[in-house]
Amino acid sequence: MSKILIADDEPNIVALVSRYAQREGYDVTAVFDGRQAIEACAKEDFDIIIMDVMMPDTDGFTACKKIKESKDIPVIMLSARGTEFDKLFGFEVGVDDYVTKPFSPMELMARIKVILSYKRVTERSEGERLIGIGGIVIDTFGMTVEVDGKRADLTAKEYSLLLLFVKNKGVVLSRDRILNEVWGCDSFGVDRTVDWQIKLLRSKLGQYRDCIKTVRGVGYKFET
Repeated sequence: MSKILIADDEPNIVALVSRYAQREGYDVTAVFDGRQAIEACAKEDFDIIIMDVMMPDTDGFTACKKIKESKDIPVIMLSARGTEFDKLFGFEVGVDDYVTKPFSPMELMARIKVILSYKRVTERSEGERLIGIGGIVIDTFGMTVEVDGKRADLTAKEYSLLLLFVKNKGVVLSRDRILNEVWGCDSFGVDRTVDWQIKLLRSKLGQYRDCIKTVRGVGYKFET
Protein backbone atom coordinates (compact mmCIF):
# COMPACT_ATOMS: atom_id res chain seq x y z
CA MET A 1 0.00 0.00 0.00
CA SER A 2 1.44 3.37 -1.06
CA LYS A 3 1.81 5.95 1.70
CA ILE A 4 0.75 9.54 1.02
CA LEU A 5 1.53 12.60 3.11
CA ILE A 6 -0.92 15.49 2.74
CA ALA A 7 0.27 18.89 4.00
CA ASP A 8 -2.28 21.74 3.85
CA ASP A 9 -3.52 24.27 6.36
CA GLU A 10 -7.08 24.10 5.02
CA PRO A 11 -8.93 21.28 6.83
CA ASN A 12 -11.53 20.97 4.07
CA ILE A 13 -8.80 20.39 1.45
CA VAL A 14 -7.11 17.82 3.69
CA ALA A 15 -10.42 16.03 4.24
CA LEU A 16 -11.28 16.06 0.52
CA VAL A 17 -7.93 14.75 -0.68
CA SER A 18 -7.77 12.20 2.15
CA ARG A 19 -11.19 10.83 1.27
CA TYR A 20 -10.36 10.32 -2.40
CA ALA A 21 -6.90 8.92 -1.63
CA GLN A 22 -8.30 6.40 0.83
CA ARG A 23 -10.86 5.31 -1.76
CA GLU A 24 -7.92 4.53 -4.05
CA GLY A 25 -6.41 2.37 -1.32
CA TYR A 26 -3.64 4.72 -0.16
CA ASP A 27 -2.41 4.98 3.42
CA VAL A 28 -2.88 8.66 4.28
CA THR A 29 -1.09 10.84 6.83
CA ALA A 30 -2.15 14.49 7.20
CA VAL A 31 -0.29 17.52 8.63
CA PHE A 32 -1.18 21.19 8.58
CA ASP A 33 2.02 23.15 7.97
CA GLY A 34 5.43 22.81 6.34
CA ARG A 35 7.32 22.24 9.57
CA GLN A 36 5.09 19.29 10.43
CA ALA A 37 5.66 17.90 6.93
CA ILE A 38 9.44 18.06 7.40
CA GLU A 39 9.17 16.37 10.80
CA ALA A 40 6.86 13.66 9.45
CA CYS A 41 9.28 12.82 6.61
CA ALA A 42 12.17 12.65 9.08
CA LYS A 43 10.31 10.00 11.07
CA GLU A 44 9.00 7.79 8.25
CA ASP A 45 9.08 7.24 4.51
CA PHE A 46 6.30 8.26 2.15
CA ASP A 47 5.76 7.36 -1.49
CA ILE A 48 4.43 10.80 -2.44
CA ILE A 49 3.61 14.16 -0.84
CA ILE A 50 0.66 16.43 -1.67
CA MET A 51 1.65 19.86 -0.35
CA ASP A 52 0.10 23.33 -0.29
CA VAL A 53 2.35 26.31 -1.01
CA MET A 54 1.00 28.89 1.42
CA MET A 55 1.11 27.40 4.90
CA PRO A 56 1.93 28.87 8.32
CA ASP A 57 5.33 28.48 9.97
CA THR A 58 7.06 26.97 6.90
CA ASP A 59 5.76 27.36 3.33
CA GLY A 60 5.48 24.48 0.90
CA PHE A 61 8.44 25.46 -1.28
CA THR A 62 10.77 25.65 1.72
CA ALA A 63 9.46 22.36 3.11
CA CYS A 64 9.86 20.65 -0.26
CA LYS A 65 13.45 21.83 -0.63
CA LYS A 66 14.31 20.70 2.90
CA ILE A 67 12.74 17.27 2.46
CA LYS A 68 14.45 16.73 -0.90
CA GLU A 69 17.84 17.30 0.73
CA SER A 70 17.59 13.94 2.47
CA LYS A 71 14.82 11.96 0.77
CA ASP A 72 13.84 11.53 -2.87
CA ILE A 73 10.07 11.70 -2.40
CA PRO A 74 7.88 12.94 -5.28
CA VAL A 75 5.98 16.13 -4.43
CA ILE A 76 2.78 17.44 -6.00
CA MET A 77 2.31 21.09 -5.06
CA LEU A 78 -1.15 22.59 -4.56
CA SER A 79 -1.56 26.34 -4.89
CA ALA A 80 -4.10 29.06 -5.61
CA ARG A 81 -1.21 30.88 -7.31
CA GLY A 82 -0.82 29.44 -10.78
CA THR A 83 1.54 31.91 -12.38
CA GLU A 84 4.33 30.70 -14.61
CA PHE A 85 6.88 32.16 -12.17
CA ASP A 86 5.44 30.17 -9.26
CA LYS A 87 5.49 26.95 -11.25
CA LEU A 88 9.04 27.46 -12.49
CA PHE A 89 10.22 28.27 -8.97
CA GLY A 90 8.50 25.14 -7.70
CA PHE A 91 10.26 22.95 -10.26
CA GLU A 92 13.59 24.55 -9.32
CA VAL A 93 13.19 23.48 -5.67
CA GLY A 94 12.27 19.92 -6.65
CA VAL A 95 8.50 19.89 -7.14
CA ASP A 96 7.45 17.02 -9.44
CA ASP A 97 4.00 18.32 -10.42
CA TYR A 98 1.93 21.45 -9.84
CA VAL A 99 -1.87 21.57 -9.41
CA THR A 100 -3.71 24.89 -9.24
CA LYS A 101 -6.62 25.39 -6.85
CA PRO A 102 -9.52 24.86 -7.29
CA PHE A 103 -8.76 21.42 -8.64
CA SER A 104 -10.53 18.20 -9.54
CA PRO A 105 -9.86 15.47 -6.94
CA MET A 106 -10.15 12.85 -9.68
CA GLU A 107 -7.50 14.62 -11.75
CA LEU A 108 -5.25 14.80 -8.69
CA MET A 109 -5.66 11.05 -8.12
CA ALA A 110 -4.76 10.44 -11.79
CA ARG A 111 -1.59 12.52 -11.41
CA ILE A 112 -0.67 10.59 -8.26
CA LYS A 113 -1.06 7.29 -10.13
CA VAL A 114 1.18 8.48 -12.97
CA ILE A 115 3.96 9.59 -10.62
CA LEU A 116 3.79 6.43 -8.48
CA SER A 117 3.83 4.27 -11.61
CA TYR A 118 6.94 6.05 -12.90
CA LYS A 119 8.55 5.76 -9.45
CA ARG A 120 8.00 1.98 -9.41
CA VAL A 121 9.49 1.57 -12.90
CA THR A 122 12.50 3.67 -11.89
CA GLU A 123 13.06 1.69 -8.69
CA ARG A 124 12.79 -1.59 -10.60
CA SER A 125 15.33 -0.40 -13.17
CA GLU A 126 17.64 0.73 -10.38
CA GLY A 127 17.27 -2.63 -8.68
CA GLU A 128 18.26 -4.39 -11.90
CA ARG A 129 21.18 -2.02 -12.31
CA LEU A 130 22.67 -2.51 -8.85
CA ILE A 131 23.58 -5.95 -7.53
CA GLY A 132 24.57 -6.05 -3.90
CA ILE A 133 25.84 -8.88 -1.70
CA GLY A 134 27.09 -7.92 1.72
CA GLY A 135 29.32 -4.89 1.31
CA ILE A 136 29.92 -5.56 -2.39
CA VAL A 137 27.83 -3.46 -4.80
CA ILE A 138 28.09 -3.97 -8.56
CA ASP A 139 26.81 -1.26 -10.92
CA THR A 140 26.04 -3.25 -14.07
CA PHE A 141 25.44 -0.08 -16.12
CA GLY A 142 28.65 1.68 -15.17
CA MET A 143 30.60 -1.60 -14.83
CA THR A 144 31.99 -0.47 -11.47
CA VAL A 145 32.32 -2.17 -8.09
CA GLU A 146 32.27 -0.74 -4.58
CA VAL A 147 33.53 -2.65 -1.55
CA ASP A 148 32.27 -1.26 1.77
CA GLY A 149 31.49 2.04 0.04
CA LYS A 150 34.89 2.42 -1.63
CA ARG A 151 35.51 2.04 -5.35
CA ALA A 152 37.44 -1.14 -6.18
CA ASP A 153 39.92 -0.76 -9.04
CA LEU A 154 39.06 -3.89 -11.03
CA THR A 155 40.19 -4.76 -14.52
CA ALA A 156 37.58 -5.75 -17.11
CA LYS A 157 38.34 -9.45 -16.56
CA GLU A 158 38.18 -9.12 -12.78
CA TYR A 159 34.85 -7.31 -13.07
CA SER A 160 33.47 -10.05 -15.36
CA LEU A 161 34.68 -12.73 -12.97
CA LEU A 162 33.03 -11.12 -9.97
CA LEU A 163 29.76 -10.56 -11.83
CA LEU A 164 29.74 -14.22 -12.91
CA PHE A 165 30.30 -15.37 -9.33
CA VAL A 166 27.66 -13.08 -7.82
CA LYS A 167 25.03 -14.04 -10.40
CA ASN A 168 25.76 -17.71 -9.63
CA LYS A 169 25.98 -17.41 -5.86
CA GLY A 170 26.34 -20.84 -4.24
CA VAL A 171 26.86 -22.59 -7.59
CA VAL A 172 30.11 -24.45 -8.18
CA LEU A 173 31.70 -23.14 -11.39
CA SER A 174 34.28 -25.28 -13.15
CA ARG A 175 37.41 -23.68 -14.52
CA ASP A 176 36.27 -24.56 -18.04
CA ARG A 177 32.96 -22.75 -17.56
CA ILE A 178 34.68 -19.71 -16.06
CA LEU A 179 37.09 -19.57 -18.97
CA ASN A 180 34.33 -19.91 -21.56
CA GLU A 181 32.06 -17.27 -20.00
CA VAL A 182 34.72 -14.71 -19.12
CA TRP A 183 37.29 -15.24 -21.87
CA GLY A 184 34.92 -16.72 -24.43
CA CYS A 185 37.22 -19.54 -25.48
CA ASP A 186 39.13 -22.62 -24.40
CA SER A 187 42.80 -22.12 -23.73
CA PHE A 188 45.92 -24.09 -23.00
CA GLY A 189 46.96 -23.59 -19.40
CA VAL A 190 43.37 -22.95 -18.27
CA ASP A 191 44.11 -23.69 -14.61
CA ARG A 192 46.87 -21.12 -14.43
CA THR A 193 44.81 -18.48 -16.31
CA VAL A 194 41.72 -18.75 -14.12
CA ASP A 195 43.57 -19.29 -10.85
CA TRP A 196 45.78 -16.26 -11.37
CA GLN A 197 42.87 -13.95 -12.21
CA ILE A 198 40.92 -15.14 -9.16
CA LYS A 199 43.97 -14.56 -6.97
CA LEU A 200 44.10 -10.95 -8.23
CA LEU A 201 40.35 -10.50 -7.76
CA ARG A 202 40.48 -11.78 -4.18
CA SER A 203 43.22 -9.29 -3.34
CA LYS A 204 40.85 -6.43 -4.22
CA LEU A 205 37.81 -7.61 -2.25
CA GLY A 206 39.21 -6.85 1.21
CA GLN A 207 37.36 -8.72 3.94
CA TYR A 208 35.21 -10.43 1.29
CA ARG A 209 38.13 -12.22 -0.38
CA ASP A 210 37.11 -15.50 1.28
CA CYS A 211 33.66 -15.34 -0.35
CA ILE A 212 35.31 -16.89 -3.41
CA LYS A 213 35.87 -20.43 -2.22
CA THR A 214 38.02 -23.05 -3.89
CA VAL A 215 36.28 -26.36 -4.59
CA ARG A 216 39.22 -28.71 -4.79
CA GLY A 217 39.49 -30.60 -8.07
CA VAL A 218 36.51 -28.78 -9.61
CA GLY A 219 36.65 -25.00 -9.57
CA TYR A 220 35.20 -22.20 -7.45
CA LYS A 221 31.98 -20.94 -5.91
CA PHE A 222 30.86 -17.66 -4.34
CA GLU A 223 29.31 -17.70 -0.87
CA THR A 224 28.73 -14.98 1.72
